[in-house]
Amino acid sequence: MQKKLYEETLKTKDIYKGSIIDVELQDVLLPNGRESKREIVNHPGAVAVICITEEDKMVLVKQYRKALKKAIAEIPAGKLEKGEKPEICAQRELEEETGIKAASLKLLDSFYTSPGFANELVYIFEAEGLRSGEKHTDEDEFVERVDVSLEEAREMIKTGEIHDAKTIYAVQVWELQKLRSKL
Repeated sequence: MQKKLYEETLKTKDIYKGSIIDVELQDVLLPNGRESKREIVNHPGAVAVICITEEDKMVLVKQYRKALKKAIAEIPAGKLEKGEKPEICAQRELEEETGIKAASLKLLDSFYTSPGFANELVYIFEAEGLRSGEKHTDEDEFVERVDVSLEEAREMIKTGEIHDAKTIYAVQVWELQKLRSKL
């Protein structure tokens, strides 16, 4: 790692320990020799699943997001449990939220959601070989399954009904797959 693009952690103070995130305050030494502070959100990581039905519809779940003060439509997703493999989590979340099981899941990509202050890494899977399962959300989770066409998904992005990066990414992946299949 180049010294000019590195910050040495001098001291760490735990600010908050929660069930989803932990927050810490770090004193850091900057490349120019000065000191600064960094507020860091530690997250165990998450998964998200692109699920396209035989009817050529993307499976979304609508859920109220308190931080946004509104409901948005998202691809099925969830937080990794400690030590859980992403593929196992993706299979679990897909069935819990939608009632769909996948014969297999293909890892497409992973990305950091907000690298300026958080270490959350989201793994994006594509579900293959869909079959019926059993929907059983967590007791504090209220979701509504919505299956949409590509055109409907594009419109939902325009109106803000889809308004999160992982779902917009999923719609773009789907659109690219459709374009490639026409070539």
